[in-house]
Amino acid sequence: MSTTGKVKGIISNLVIVEVDGPVSQNEICYIETGDAKLMAEVIKIIGVNAYVQVFESTRGLTVGSNVEFAGHMLEVTLGPGLLSRNLDGLENDLDKMEGVFLRRGEYTFPLDENKLWDFKPLAKAGDTVEAGSWLGEVDENAQSHKIMVPFVIEGSYTVKSIAKEGQYKIFDTIAVIVDAQGKELQINMVQKWPVKKAITCYKEKPRPYRLLETGVRIIDTANPIVEGGTGFIPGPFGTGKTVLQHAISKQADANIVIMAACGERANEVVEIFVEFPELEDPHTGRKLMERTIIVANTSNMPVAAREASVYTAMTIAEYYRSMGLKVVLMADSTSRWAQALREMSNRLEELPGPDAFPMDLSAIIANFYARAGFVHLNNGATGSITFIGTVSPAGGNLKEPVTESTKKVARCFYALEQRRADSKRYPAVNPIESYSKYIEYPEFEEYISTLIAPDWIAKVNEMKTLLQRGKEIQEQINILGDDSVPIDYHVTFWKSELIDFVILQQDAFDKIDAVCPIERQNFMLNLIMDVCRADYQFNNFVDVMDYFKRIINIGKQMNYAEFQSDDFKKYIQQLNELLAEHQV
Repeated sequence: MSTTGKVKGIISNLVIVEVDGPVSQNEICYIETGDAKLMAEVIKIIGVNAYVQVFESTRGLTVGSNVEFAGHMLEVTLGPGLLSRNLDGLENDLDKMEGVFLRRGEYTFPLDENKLWDFKPLAKAGDTVEAGSWLGEVDENAQSHKIMVPFVIEGSYTVKSIAKEGQYKIFDTIAVIVDAQGKELQINMVQKWPVKKAITCYKEKPRPYRLLETGVRIIDTANPIVEGGTGFIPGPFGTGKTVLQHAISKQADANIVIMAACGERANEVVEIFVEFPELEDPHTGRKLMERTIIVANTSNMPVAAREASVYTAMTIAEYYRSMGLKVVLMADSTSRWAQALREMSNRLEELPGPDAFPMDLSAIIANFYARAGFVHLNNGATGSITFIGTVSPAGGNLKEPVTESTKKVARCFYALEQRRADSKRYPAVNPIESYSKYIEYPEFEEYISTLIAPDWIAKVNEMKTLLQRGKEIQEQINILGDDSVPIDYHVTFWKSELIDFVILQQDAFDKIDAVCPIERQNFMLNLIMDVCRADYQFNNFVDVMDYFKRIINIGKQMNYAEFQSDDFKKYIQQLNELLAEHQV
């Protein structure tokens, strides 16, 4: 018999329920109000009182309303048909809902129950299987969607029978497995999993080392992220966090892209809904939306629902990782999620931490980021979740608690700078403050030396040193004036500007420059660093400025030309002729 209760108190979307039986942490319940039942999650239990956060507006809810507990935690439905879906934070299919403003208490099933899938068995009768083992596969938008043994089972099972190759619906039985006691379990294509619990059906989770190519030079060249890596993008409003995430999601070398719009402004979410179905995937030539899942908060969901969005998106990502796929997960913006945690913590009258955020904010963020990663599955295949979140610190203050807590766990730090954004130097990632800790790993150094060049990391460090030196000289020039600084200083400053304009800046609206393959990045880095290593002779700082502006102009034109095309080679020739003018 399920536990029931009565509403005892209401504080916005925090509801206190007096229960008549046992309930558990994170259990789901439904509160009756009028003709609707509102979904809520237990977040605290004190005696006979359960404190629940409601995922809908509590307008009209009254004390004494009936509450029924579901007996399970907040969970997602997993199965073929999730790709190309527009889901809300509770995994409702938004396209099945009616009206511009969604009705309260309306919940929809995320999958198509009537679609026939072409099933192909991978296991056979007599095989020993366990949680996460692949039983068969279906084609989902040109991706091999594995039908797996449910993650919830424990121990080993034996396959008694498996369906023949053919067409089946998601709830048709495709396999029967038997445990050691002879108990049979019928399996279809659908399974459920609680979002707050990580899916750990893999053999090991080693340190990631393979480069995740994004086509964005300031990331791939200066601060690379790896398959299964973690990174975050902090920055003030208007500096390009969402745009940079969109660029990575469009161009990254991944099988699946999941966008968790867990709190950014509505116009940017609408841009995803409108733009992604029309974009062409640069890797496959198909529509980008075919390998994309969007998890977005709806406008009438309260702040607390932002927490559900990120966990729902991560659980779906873990599901596809268990199929041996490369998943890129974007969350925009995790600051809104942290604000939701702060809001509920304050209503529960918990002891506040810095800026009134929960005391355990760092632990919550660390546990969530830890769910990403590169894994070896039990069958020898590999899969990965690369997680990149954005942070929107108030006033651009990178010392606030959310940024500081995220900085402790994320291995890549892409700091967006207001000054670079104001001067239209996009992507506005500060090349000096930003970093990638993966460069320090011996595994990554060995991998990148084989993939690109043995001295690649040394060249990147040389480039960053020159950028740092250029910044210091710029400050001296601003204080002392152009005439009071030696010409050699001007030369060093303009070398750093050459790197900035040609390597770090990128035109997202140009068809060629928007995506820069790693081979081209390596070529341009070698070319520009050769220019920077050379010695030059000038009479005054004006000559230095004019000369390097001409070099920068040629370098930018090269970025707009097809790699190794006739135009590209023509610009190289022009650059060599120009370099001969002042080189010593």
